[in-house]
Order: sequence, then C-alpha cells, then structure tokens
Amino acid sequence: MTLPDWLDPLPDAAEQRALDGWAIGELGIPGLELMERAGTGLAELVAERAPTGRIAVVCGKGNNGGDGLVAARVLRDRGRETEVLILGAPDEYLGDARANLERLPGPPPQPFRAAALEGAAAIVDAILGTGFAGEPREPVAGAIDAIDEARAGAVVVACDVPSGVDASTGVVAGRAVHAHATATFHAAKPGLWIAPGKQHAGEVRVVDIGIPPGGPADPRIGLIAPAVLDGVPRRGAESTKFAAGSVLVCGGSPGLTGAPCMASESAMRAGAGYVTACVPASLHAIFEGRLLEVMTVPLRDNEGALHPTAVGEAVERAARVDAVVLGPGLGRDPGAVRFARGLASALELPLILDADGLNAHAGELEALADRQAPTVLTPHPGELGRLLEIESQAVQARRLECARRAAKQARAIVVLKGDDTIIAQPDGRAAVSPGGAPALATAGTGDVLSGVIGAFLAKRMDPFHAACAGVFAHVRAGQLAGESIGPEGVIASDVIGALPAALRARRAIP
Repeated sequence: MTLPDWLDPLPDAAEQRALDGWAIGELGIPGLELMERAGTGLAELVAERAPTGRIAVVCGKGNNGGDGLVAARVLRDRGRETEVLILGAPDEYLGDARANLERLPGPPPQPFRAAALEGAAAIVDAILGTGFAGEPREPVAGAIDAIDEARAGAVVVACDVPSGVDASTGVVAGRAVHAHATATFHAAKPGLWIAPGKQHAGEVRVVDIGIPPGGPADPRIGLIAPAVLDGVPRRGAESTKFAAGSVLVCGGSPGLTGAPCMASESAMRAGAGYVTACVPASLHAIFEGRLLEVMTVPLRDNEGALHPTAVGEAVERAARVDAVVLGPGLGRDPGAVRFARGLASALELPLILDADGLNAHAGELEALADRQAPTVLTPHPGELGRLLEIESQAVQARRLECARRAAKQARAIVVLKGDDTIIAQPDGRAAVSPGGAPALATAGTGDVLSGVIGAFLAKRMDPFHAACAGVFAHVRAGQLAGESIGPEGVIASDVIGALPAALRARRAIP
C-alpha cells in the first residue's frame, strides 16, 4: 500500500513507533542519540522563535518529556535562562528520559506550577507525545490550561505534537495546547495537518533525527507535494479538443445558474478541450448568454428544476464525453433529487458528485457503491454529515475518520473540503492538502474545484491522482489570486482566471 511519490509520508503514531524501534533495534542507533537530536532541534526552534528572555520547559514523564529535558540542557548550555517544570516525581522518569534528567545542569527541575509560566518569553510543551489519544487527565489537563492562559505573553513551542492532539488523526477530545510552532521529529504526523489538530500546531518544523529512509512502516497518509501536477497530461502538437478531454456538467436551477457556469469554465481553464453544460430548458437563455466557450444543452425541467425524465437525454449526451460533473446549482426540488440519483446510477463513466448532487444521496451512500466507473465525491462538512446522517460538528471533530468511512461505504474517492482538504480512498489511504489559501473562503470556489477535478478525470488520470492534483491546483490558484487581489477581495471567477498560471508554474506552496 505504498504511497505515490507525490505524497510526503505522514506516519501515524504506530508507524512512527515502528520506525523508532527499527532504527534502535535493527540499525543500532541508540535511543539516547535519537532523543539528543530531537531535543537539540526543539531547542533551536525555541531559540529562533524567542531569541531573548526566560524559557519555561514543561516536561511529562515519557520520552516526550525526555526530549524537553534535552532541549532545556541545550538552551542552558547556550546561556539561556531556562526553568524546567516536571509533571511527576523524579523517580517516575525512566529509561532515556531519566538519563537526560540526570544530565541536566544547573537548577534542578521543579514540580509544575502555573505561576512559574508568568513572565516567560517562551514555553515548551513537552508533556504528551505521539502515542497519546483521548482526553487528558489531571495533572496534565491543568498544565495544558495554564500554558494556554500564558500564551498571550509567551511563544508556545510544542515538542513533536501539541499535548492533547491525537497525532494520528488530529482529533482533540478535550483540552489541547495551542502552540505557535511545533518541532516534530523525523516526519510530520497526520494530526499536525488535519483539523482540529492543525489549528493547534502553528508552524510545523520537521527535525531530522537520523532515521534513514525505508524501514518497516508503510504510511497510509501523505501530504500533497507539488510533484502531483507532474502527472497531469499536457497538450501536445498533435492534440485535439477531444483528445484533451471532454467534460459534461449537469446542474442549475432558479437562483443557482452561476454554479454550473463556474464548474464549466474552470474545467476549460484546467485544460479540458470540450465542455458541455446540461441545464434546465427554461433557464437555457441565461446559460447561452453567459457561456461562450461551453456548449449548452437544454433538458426538460419543472419550473427551473431538472426533471427525472431528462435522465435519458443526459445519458445520451454523456456518451460523447470522458467525465461528468453532477450537482452544481442543482437545487433540492424533489424532481431534481430523483434526476440526480437516476443519472448517477445510469452513468458508466467517471463521475464527480458535488453540492446538491451530494445532497440527493443523503443517507444513500451505499447506492453509489454499485457504480462500476470511478466516483469522486467533493463534500464540505455539512454535506458529508448529510451523507453519513450525522451532524456536521461530528464530521469536523473526526474529519479523517468520516472521510474514510464515506469512501469505504460509497467505494468512491472522497474529497472532504477545508483548509486541510482530505482525499480518502476506499482502501484507507488518504492525502492531505497543505492548505494556506484563505482567498478560497468565498462562494463558488467549490464549483471551481469540481470543474478542475472533472477536467483531470477527463484526461483519463487515475481518480485518486486526479482528485489530489485538482485540490493542489485549486489551492495554488487561490493563493495566486490572493497575492494579486488580496484575499478579502477574491471571488470564484478570480480563482478560475488563476488556474492556467497555477498549472504552469510548478512551485512549492509556502
């Protein structure tokens, strides 16, 4: 289940534990040496973020606390005033953590007290490590609260993962430290890039601790890298509009004519050679006036809502294309719902379900599993909640779990949108977007994304690769539009306009 080379592996807690064990047990790298490198990297990040002032290092009893003790020693050796606060008796520290407790020069560690955080320029959270899951209990919970109360006047740097965040999933079951920066070791962990954990991690700095590539772990989650776009087919001298990929967009209803227009235009800008929009007949003139490069086909409707009897004609039109985008602006009229379900079931080619195409399948995910052609679902948390028949808050609390669950039930690729967009496969593999495009927080950008993925699927890309490349290109277009206009002023059409540049200039997302 090896990840493609355009995903940077994000080992979960068990996988990282296996890598640590391999490095120590088979490669003969002493655990103390790994801890030394980790703590030194942590100290360097602390010194960078807080070049002057007193430092308070809060250490738990495990190896995470041991990393913190190394950082405290390194900082003291460099002349920094550093106070060490421990959440346990000294005799409770064992193994490598105890060895580093005994190596600590200067004033001995003190029992944790919230008052010791006052006036600190930096606070190091070295309490709970990657193996933690669940809700912190006392005295850890109180220490987390104290750190968060003190963060207004101090830089908070987390060791490997902010305490209280599940490193494998990003779940925050109770209290969790809000760090300004996190020094994580060997590789970033999924929970640092997946919300809500992402909102607790701040800047993520990966520290090389000397574990070489390879090993027994085979991570199932990866962070999307710029190389994902290398696999998008490009037009050559012999290309035709049909060879470049043909997309059919189905949607539209009164008050929602813009959505299928944006999905169609973004598919064109993402490289599709031919795009057709199937729209309600009574609204056809609106689309004819708006879409210059896109073919339009009027379908039977009832007061602007697509009618179930139009499924046959839509299927006939779909026979000439390579991928279908179903749902933008569709509306929730009962007839349109039946149309969406009927068309999704009848189509025998790649399908992207978005917006009300998704809502039409609320509670009916298993029906999509019968499709023989690839299916890509692009829900936001509310839409995924309706598909799974749970509240959107439940989706937000466990984003990775919900995306994987939906992908398995529907036997589809699920693109759970957000700053940490998650792309999940039925087999459990997943990709995470680096995010960082606040300009995308505006109406219509979801329609843009569905059009981009539609264009890539029409180029006969692997569905998972197409979805990941679409997400990455969409984020980069949002960044470029934001740089040009300013994030607050960007609208969806600006993102469409930035797509060619996003696909042309291969560079890392900041």
